[in-house]
Parts: sequence; structure tokens; C-alpha cells
Amino acid sequence: MVNTYFFRIHLSYDQCQYLYTGSTSHAVVTAESGQRIRIPASNLRPFIGQYGIRGRFRLITNQNNKILSFEPVS
Repeated sequence: MVNTYFFRIHLSYDQCQYLYTGSTSHAVVTAESGQRIRIPASNLRPFIGQYGIRGRFRLITNQNNKILSFEPVS
């Protein structure tokens, strides 16, 4: 069984520093369905730009909650 989650992230560049410094190993987001999801910081790092992270994302996991896909969507 595959699970798909959609959520928005709006973090400033300063807030993203925690993801790079190792101060935190994950972020907790709330999906549009209301579910809370823990995402490893390593999955978020590629999406940090000069203004931080902004946008809507799709996360696909398998039945064991292993991430199969994590990508920005419009």
C-alpha cells in the first residue's frame, strides 16, 4: 500500500539553519489531510533556497513509511 501526503512548507532562511547545523534531524509537518508527518532533514535540504523553503510538496511512502518520493508540486 502506498500513502500520498500533500503539505505546504514556509520556512525562512534563518529557520532552515537548524536543518543544516544538525540541531534537528527531522521536521514535523501537518499534511492537508490533518495528519502529522516526520520528515528527515536530509530530505528537506535540497529544497532550501536563498529565501528558505516555500511551497507545496508531495510525499509518497510505502506501508513501512519508507519515503519513495518527495518533491515540490504546484
